Amino acid sequence: MGVPHFLVLPYPVQGHVNPLMQFSEAVTKHGCKITFVNTEFIHKQANNSGEALDNLKEQGMRFVTIPDGLDPEDDRSDHQKVLVSIKTNMPALLPKLVQDINALDSDNNITCVVATMNMGWALQVAHKLGIKAAFLWTASAVSLAACYCIPRLIEDGIIDSEVLPTARLEP
Repeated sequence: MGVPHFLVLPYPVQGHVNPLMQFSEAVTKHGCKITFVNTEFIHKQANNSGEALDNLKEQGMRFVTIPDGLDPEDDRSDHQKVLVSIKTNMPALLPKLVQDINALDSDNNITCVVATMNMGWALQVAHKLGIKAAFLWTASAVSLAACYCIPRLIEDGIIDSEVLPTARLEP
């Protein structure tokens, strides 16, 4: 068995890509191998923006792409549309991507998938493939705790799932 090989899969927005990129850089400094998965659209943007992907490649990171399922002219600022397209299209494509990556370096297969929470389906795919997996939460710990508490707050009647309260500023 070779060195640990992480497949890193962020949700395709800057607030998820950048933290996973930083995570990946840190992990490579400990001798691990990284295959960073971008959507084709985000990868093209990163290459066009002059970001230093070449420097990261020199550190041992490999970049691969996967289609998000949207057409090139589709509006990717519509996050609901992006999320639905990703959940509909990417889970079927990831096993083939993993197989292709492992075939290129049979002595150093992917040993762990790391994804942001919006890409939870990736952990299910990893589990089916027998690969360990983990989430990386890119926001604050408080926001993660709030996400986990919301169902209980609704269940206890503290907040109403049907009506969102409006904030009012008192003078």
